[in-house]
Amino acid sequence: MEFCRRVLVVFILSQIVCTGAQDDAEEVACSPGFQVKQYQVEYDGGFLKDQPLLKVVFDDCAENQDVSFEVSHPDFLIDEDLNLVPRRDVIDSGAVLFVHGLNAHADDMAQVDIMGAPPRSPQTLREIVGLGDITPYRTKRSLLVPPMFVPENQRAPFPRSIGKSHVISYDMKDDHYFRLTGKGADQDPKGVFSINRRTGEVAVSRALDREAIAFYHLQVSTTDMSGNLVEGPVDLDVYIIDQNDNRPIFKESRYSGEVLEGSPSGTTVMTMTALDADDPNTDNAVLRYIILRQSPEKPSPNMFYIDPERGDIITVISPSQLDRETLPTTQYELEIVAKDMAGSEVGLTGTATATITITDRNDHAPEFTHSLFQASVDEGSTGVVVNLTVDDRDDPATGGFRAMYSIINGDPNQSFEIHTNPDNNEGMLSVVKPLDYESSMFHTLMIRVENEDPLVPDVIYGPSSTATVYIAVQDVNEGPVFFPDPLMVTKWENIPVGSFVAMLNATDPDFRQIQSVRYGVLRDPAGWLSVNPVKGMVNTTATLDRESPHVHNNRYSAVFMATDNGNPPATGTGTLIITLQDENDNAPYVVPSVARMCEDAKEVNVAVIGARDKDIHPNTDPFKIELGKQLGLEKTWKISRINNTHSQIMLLHSLQRANYNVPLVLTDSGFPPLTNNTELKVQVCTCKKNRMDCNGAVTPVTDLLLLLSLLTLSILCL
Repeated sequence: MEFCRRVLVVFILSQIVCTGAQDDAEEVACSPGFQVKQYQVEYDGGFLKDQPLLKVVFDDCAENQDVSFEVSHPDFLIDEDLNLVPRRDVIDSGAVLFVHGLNAHADDMAQVDIMGAPPRSPQTLREIVGLGDITPYRTKRSLLVPPMFVPENQRAPFPRSIGKSHVISYDMKDDHYFRLTGKGADQDPKGVFSINRRTGEVAVSRALDREAIAFYHLQVSTTDMSGNLVEGPVDLDVYIIDQNDNRPIFKESRYSGEVLEGSPSGTTVMTMTALDADDPNTDNAVLRYIILRQSPEKPSPNMFYIDPERGDIITVISPSQLDRETLPTTQYELEIVAKDMAGSEVGLTGTATATITITDRNDHAPEFTHSLFQASVDEGSTGVVVNLTVDDRDDPATGGFRAMYSIINGDPNQSFEIHTNPDNNEGMLSVVKPLDYESSMFHTLMIRVENEDPLVPDVIYGPSSTATVYIAVQDVNEGPVFFPDPLMVTKWENIPVGSFVAMLNATDPDFRQIQSVRYGVLRDPAGWLSVNPVKGMVNTTATLDRESPHVHNNRYSAVFMATDNGNPPATGTGTLIITLQDENDNAPYVVPSVARMCEDAKEVNVAVIGARDKDIHPNTDPFKIELGKQLGLEKTWKISRINNTHSQIMLLHSLQRANYNVPLVLTDSGFPPLTNNTELKVQVCTCKKNRMDCNGAVTPVTDLLLLLSLLTLSILCL
């Protein structure tokens, strides 16, 4: 009896564990126990002694050492080859057997359904699940619910029976019933499965879709007529058996890949991947790939191969034939077929297109279309003189096609440059420094062309990658050239009109031609100069004034021209710069011209004044600033020297608010010195709280005699 209970408990636990084991099948490499949980044997009137019925699959994941097996029917055993064998001739086998496997690493239960076997005559629990000598058993019933399997996409009629629950007991009361609960029974999706209340037979009510729900977890229990639980609930796992009802599907209808020309055979180009929604543990989702068609088929219809299992597309064509420049096209289209059922004839298929582009490598050096190019250029001009053309068989969109030009010989003065025209890959040879016909009538350049990208190791630049350019310089009538330019001279200002200034010198560079030169004035801002047209002698026509606005930093500039008698005539220009030496021809003047003071001598009654001179040292400071030579001025005003350029004027006593003109005498330090008799306007203002108000002053007192008379009268009155 104890063994019976142990067998029942182990079986139920094994069925519960089975669900978790199946869910984790992808993560666990080996699950100890029966690798197949349910077996079927056809009943054909009975079973003969020692005749194997089936072979169970058991693996404890540790080489199956010391495994013992027990069968629920005493007339059956598991031999050393794992075969189920009758101990004797058996007629009354019953409809189900349970096999228990046990060792230190595994403890598991399997079920053997005997299809078509008649019901057994009433047996004791000992007879059903006991083996050998078993202690007396208890009468407690046990509910056994093996896992069930249902194929998807079954056709009507429905409902269909899928299996049966068992109550292992000497009897089951008539007022006890089976009940089925869980998702698919009394929970959404409701009504998929049902159970016969009396027999425990489970049925499916409609066709199932494994890809929608692959597994149902239900529970079976027994209740009394009032619905009170008698036994259970026990888990019932229903697995949906997959059918091949889904075609392989590629993620995209078109795929793109690239392979470099000249790649060795076996180079992987790309990987095609299709998905199948069927059960990945069955052949229904095992895919095989083939290339159905290649377009174009030249130079070979089998340029590529696809690994049937991984979907890797690799090259088959030899590297020498995989030449982008000789292939009929740079793009090949492959029609790829993915077939399930491991590629068998009954498998379903899906298709996609793979476009493979043969990409370029720099295996062709650029070559000039001519070994010699010729051009002519006028002397003195610049710009593009000739375009050099090259051929290159590589891809125009790559650096293996784009050309780079260089001058490798014949240009010691760097008079030429060459650049690539990005529109047509031509080399544009330009003159960047004007050429001189008289110095050299011809130039011979050696030009080399290379690619932006380096050539592949087995290709080199040959003789065709260099070319000669022959350039003829055309003579042009050039204008005379002044020397020196500019011509620098130094003169005193104020020299007499007609004085000699300079002698111009212009020569004609066209020494191969005999031509005369005539001079003229092109730009003379002050109109001071003239030039002899034949001799080039420059004389003054007016007084040179260093203080003129046309003189900057003591320098006066004039531009002259020289014209030859060529056809057509050519003109050159030259500059004459005259540095003017200063004479003391400007008297100093007072700054500022207006000074302000307070009418009350106790307030601000001092102003600072200075002297300026248009001349330059030594004809300027130190300046002498004095009061004018008029009687009585020194009693009202006083001037004190501050430095070489400035003095201060002081009001000695209070004056009426008004404007006064104070006569001053300013003298510079030139030789001889120059004196300027001038006046300083002094505004006498009202001052209060550090504010000076000079508005509304009376008419300026310009008559100094009147001022002196008023001062004398005021003194007498005192």
